Amino acid sequence: MKILAIESSCDDTGAAIIDDGHIKSNVIASQSVHEQYGGVVPEMASRAHMQNIVPVVAVALNQAQMAIEEIEAIAFTQAPGLIGSLLVGAGFAKAIAQARNLPLIAVHHMQAHVMAHFIDEPKPNFPFLCLTVSGGHTQLVLCKSHLDMTLIGETIDDAAGEAFDKTAKMLGLPYPGGPLVDKLAAEGNPLQYSFPISSLPDYQFTFSGLKTSVLYFLQKGKKENPNFIAENLKDICASVQYTIIESLIRKLKKAAKELGVQHIGIAGGVSANSGLRQAVKNLGEQNGWQVFIPDFQYCTDNAAMIAITAHYKQLAGEYAELGTIPTARATWSHE
Repeated sequence: MKILAIESSCDDTGAAIIDDGHIKSNVIASQSVHEQYGGVVPEMASRAHMQNIVPVVAVALNQAQMAIEEIEAIAFTQAPGLIGSLLVGAGFAKAIAQARNLPLIAVHHMQAHVMAHFIDEPKPNFPFLCLTVSGGHTQLVLCKSHLDMTLIGETIDDAAGEAFDKTAKMLGLPYPGGPLVDKLAAEGNPLQYSFPISSLPDYQFTFSGLKTSVLYFLQKGKKENPNFIAENLKDICASVQYTIIESLIRKLKKAAKELGVQHIGIAGGVSANSGLRQAVKNLGEQNGWQVFIPDFQYCTDNAAMIAITAHYKQLAGEYAELGTIPTARATWSHE
């Protein structure tokens, strides 16, 4: 089946075409308007989605060399995300589905991040353990099949991606700061400064304490030396990144060993972080596990991951009603 997939959970407008499980196009329009505000402004994001969605879909169809009349189903991100942004994508998808009497497929954004591993070869076998890390989520997901996923652990407060971005903001780096921290960290000493690593039980994460620790550390450093940040920027970035990654790796390792899983992977926007990617690869080599990391274009928000999820939901006959309502926050069990 040829499926048109729409992603509009935050500030990236995405459209992708999948045909019998093969991605034919994956187009994204990003919004630079938020840079001057240091973060995504929801109202501006939804307005930009309305401007971008028709051109993005047109480009996706063109790249796939298909006409809209050839599309046999429509998929969209239902949750979680910014409600205004979700409504734009859902409304567009529903309009096409109703106009052409096509089946509608609702996709959970976090489930789609995990499913990004099944777009290209090599693909993991089940059971598969995925660490999903983004600006809004940090989760450990045990996958028994393409659609049978169990959330076994998540952050109790802030996400790892938020810790990266807030650290960048405290360091005076422009938005989005996470990638800049990663770039600077590559040239710094990760053991130069010590920050606390969570000791929460089971597979839970927390990063609010780390953010507070970094704040007090920087305040003390600037009090003693006004140029402290500028003179030690690379080492600070490397040390903070090391702490975040170590917190993630410890839980991933603990879960894989206790559950006896041999195939592990990472997903979400923060999975594009070079330090985290290398740390997971090292973990796999040390324990004889097979590691899977999606291509960069499938790590951040994109419609291809919505499309591959929709493909498997279509095979299982899981369709949505036209009255399906997008939700800003949803538990994993919602889907």
